[in-house]
Amino acid sequence: MAQATVRAPRKAVIPAAGLGTRFLPATKAVPKELLPVVDTPAMQYIVEEAVSAGLDEILVITGRGKDAIADHFDRSPELEAALEQKGDLGRLAAVRRSGELASMHFVRQGNPLGLGHAVLCAAPYVGDETFAVMLGDDLIDSRDPLLATMLKVQSDQGGSVVALLEVPPDQIALYGAVASTPVSEELVRITDLVEKPDPAEAPSNLAIIGRYLLAPSIFDALRETPPGRGGEIQLTDALRALARSGEPVHGVVFRGRRYDTGDRLDYLRAVVRLACERADLGADFRAWLTEFVAGRS
Repeated sequence: MAQATVRAPRKAVIPAAGLGTRFLPATKAVPKELLPVVDTPAMQYIVEEAVSAGLDEILVITGRGKDAIADHFDRSPELEAALEQKGDLGRLAAVRRSGELASMHFVRQGNPLGLGHAVLCAAPYVGDETFAVMLGDDLIDSRDPLLATMLKVQSDQGGSVVALLEVPPDQIALYGAVASTPVSEELVRITDLVEKPDPAEAPSNLAIIGRYLLAPSIFDALRETPPGRGGEIQLTDALRALARSGEPVHGVVFRGRRYDTGDRLDYLRAVVRLACERADLGADFRAWLTEFVAGRS
């Protein structure tokens, strides 16, 4: 009997139902996922990353007041016609690109019950396939293809794969942390996971960052996961159950360029770093920035 063909993952889930309270009042009417990083909304970077790794079917988990996200990834005939009439072909191509990047789907998370619950909302869309979960607060530089590496690990090892980052011990309480055994320099087999541990009790300083490749068994684990820290259903707790059951859960230790847009200060750092590296803006912006900093000293 011929073996069944295992299809490579092709779906990504992007949770985007949060209120964005850290960026108020800007996010009172504009979803935080659409705040621009230079001139591109943060979520578009995430979608572009997924597509570049071969994941071109995207499900966005939204909430009330997030309709503008769907609008951004839709066509805009009136705007396109106006730009075409003006001969502004560069901006026309940019506007069209956001509507043509991927096959975009949207579902609402009715109750804000945590990341685990948001992922569970994707079950009817994902079915029995391995899929990616990509959090919008972590922008990964396109020159450091983290997701492609994770896909290779998942193909070789099976099960689920998470992205890890070494952080200073006093910062581990901001993340989920893992206990693990090494497989190679950049790959570990995860044996336990703890959500936002006390630094004195953390199993390591390897922190989970916002990229996951999840086996479909995660859905049953989430259904059986009671609310944890903050009264929310934690994805970390469901992954812990899988790891403890013996299902493979691996971690890729990322040492590339990552831009954290999760709070105001790190958001500003991300904008400056990416602007400095832009071919069309970088030289002039770096010159101004050098002059500005010198004038402040």
